[in-house]
Amino acid sequence: ARVSALFRDVSQVVAAEHTTLSAMLKETNTATLSPKTRVAFHSPCSLQHGLKIRGSVETLLRDAGFELTAVPDGHLCCGSAGTYSLLQPELSQQLLQNKVAALESGAPAIVATANIGCLAHIEGGLAASKGAPIRHWIELLDERLAAS
Repeated sequence: ARVSALFRDVSQVVAAEHTTLSAMLKETNTATLSPKTRVAFHSPCSLQHGLKIRGSVETLLRDAGFELTAVPDGHLCCGSAGTYSLLQPELSQQLLQNKVAALESGAPAIVATANIGCLAHIEGGLAASKGAPIRHWIELLDERLAAS
């Protein structure tokens, strides 16, 4: 309990600096970015269910000038789930196929997530379908801030 009380996800750290970031992003003039990069965001189970964080990453990405696509059933697992992909490979692959289809449904230029396990798992599914590249969302934010 003591260690978990000290833990913070990068989204919590960045969200705590939202006012400062918003000012920096306004300096980059994100409103005039044309066309806006379309991003499908996969909110991982670790963020949604484990940490009960919903919407903060999406808000930060929108504030950075990205256009977020709708992801049907976005609350569902991608099938990675730690060791789940190893212990339940058939079900994991079905969840992955469903997730990739949902992420690609909005024709994004980039897929983003907040969990490296999900990133690696979804990357395999996107590669198989020749879909959009996947990145960690903090990389997108960092690149946008670096452009200022």
